[in-house]
Amino acid sequence: MTDTTAFDWRSFLLRWSGEWADSLPGDETLTADDEAALQARWLGFPPASEERIAAMEQRLGRRMPPSYREFLAVTDGWRHAGGFVWLLAGTESARWHDNASGLAYTFEEYPDEDAGPEERREADIWRRGLQLDVESDATYVLMDPDDVDEDGEWAVYTWASWRAEAPERHASFAAFMLDAYREFHNLRSHGGAQAPEFVNDTTRTLDAHVEEARTEALRGGWERALQMLDEAKGYGRPRAAGLGDQIRRLLGQTSMVSFDDLVKDRRYATELLPPLVAEHAAHSYRDDSGSLFHLRGADEDVVSLAHATLDRMRDGTYRYTAAGPFGEAVERARESARWGDTDGAWRTLIDAVSWWEPLGPDHLAPLGWLADPLLGPLLTPERGRELLSTPRGGQSGDTPSPSAGLDPGGLAWLAEPDPGNNRTSYRFVLVEGVEPEELAGRLADRAGDGGGSALSAPMTWWEARTAWVRGRREFSSYDDRALMAVGRAGPGWSFAFDGDPAPFDIRRLVSPAASAAAGTRAVVVWSGLRKRHREPFFHLSVARDGAEQYSFTYADGEIRSSGEIPAALDPNRFFGAQEDGAGVERSLLAAVAGEFGARLPRHALVNGRLHTFVTRSWKRPPRDGETYTVIRVG
Repeated sequence: MTDTTAFDWRSFLLRWSGEWADSLPGDETLTADDEAALQARWLGFPPASEERIAAMEQRLGRRMPPSYREFLAVTDGWRHAGGFVWLLAGTESARWHDNASGLAYTFEEYPDEDAGPEERREADIWRRGLQLDVESDATYVLMDPDDVDEDGEWAVYTWASWRAEAPERHASFAAFMLDAYREFHNLRSHGGAQAPEFVNDTTRTLDAHVEEARTEALRGGWERALQMLDEAKGYGRPRAAGLGDQIRRLLGQTSMVSFDDLVKDRRYATELLPPLVAEHAAHSYRDDSGSLFHLRGADEDVVSLAHATLDRMRDGTYRYTAAGPFGEAVERARESARWGDTDGAWRTLIDAVSWWEPLGPDHLAPLGWLADPLLGPLLTPERGRELLSTPRGGQSGDTPSPSAGLDPGGLAWLAEPDPGNNRTSYRFVLVEGVEPEELAGRLADRAGDGGGSALSAPMTWWEARTAWVRGRREFSSYDDRALMAVGRAGPGWSFAFDGDPAPFDIRRLVSPAASAAAGTRAVVVWSGLRKRHREPFFHLSVARDGAEQYSFTYADGEIRSSGEIPAALDPNRFFGAQEDGAGVERSLLAAVAGEFGARLPRHALVNGRLHTFVTRSWKRPPRDGETYTVIRVG
């Protein structure tokens, strides 16, 4: 609203004074000083002459920064600088703080030997700062003569003990005053039911900007829209925070995103509540009473919907739905995502955004899908920007370039270190011409506590493993049933994947390739070429129509093979040279992908949710004379 590089102090301060006078309740008791300011419609004082400013500078031993000098030439001090500084210093009352508060000792306790310039400045400002607050609500205003920009402006630091935050930096005195003006507007805009309506030229201009930003956001111009909304939010304008939070949430931000009063509006509750509730549900340590913090003042229907949504989040039954063609695309996208094709799911969703219609005038984009267990993991900051850049809600504009897919294709990505370098061993089964839901029938443990051939609901790998281990009652050293996630592995293939297999034992390995290959072809890979503190190994077996065609296993530095292995998969090509384990692994996986045309979906396996089941044991039963250990629980 005001450009500090060309500050018209008199116009700015006159506008502020008039707005302050008009905002006062008629029955408010005022001090004599405030009564005089009200009658004069002027929060300032007579201007300081150049002689008074020069005398001040001589007293303090420093020339004052430009914007403070210009301010003093208009008014020698100021009343009500924001909501918590009641009197701001002029030429007579500005003084060096010189640690009069003793706060330098307090702030010096916090920085350690690695503290940066900002932490040091927070302590030093109390010794060298020029104090401008004369009367305040325990709020300090200090100008820093050592924090000077190229225009000679001193930074201003404000701090209040009751805010429990580090000192706030303002680039100049003019910037500080503009922030104080925003604070005044913000407090008046939230003045409560008894306060007079706060309407003036400034609020009307800002409200027009909010409406312009709403339309601009629907056209795909989210960056300009967010800039306008954040400006209006700083002044406390209604709608601005709720509209801006919708943009911020699609950019991946969750902290301090609440959608303001919009979430209490039943028109938008089905779209805005789920992301908030999902964030709460993801942090189970939180008291559920906190989930209603943003709903104070909401009607009973909205509060009930919040509780019901939280229950559905926790039991895994929440599903996002939408109306019209966009809603139909949502269902197709969910189907793709649950079998691992997250890139395809995203393209289905984003291609339908232009058909999406808002639930009301303050609805900027679909948001409920962020809480859907299958659709939510599709979001990345890049994809959020793509959605926000797509014209929607009946508006027209330029369509953005598609964001890059998250899956690299093929299998070689498995050889790349993951965060924490935990994926050093894994195994998977590829089955041709079979749908993913059929894999459990070919591979599942039909007895015991594995759950038979039924697939679980889609879960993250951690959720699935936790649920499986919690339900087990028997653990045996000879048993090697695998918890495997399932999905599609490219055209014509399905996969079952185990990212945390038991220790490899070549003497007792039973490949599931033959049982998986009834009436078709199946491929089994088990890799441990980067396994820490263990000998590297790699196993490949291929079967067709229920019988193994060929296989090889590299373990203990030797290759054991059977059947006629295609030249592209000849193990001697990979294990003959002295190459690092990751390089061999990468080459082998690329060869398998090339031979069979299959791939595994990285994003779904690492960040998404997939169906799981428990296989039969990958180890043969113990023979006579072989010992083993069984632990039973309960």
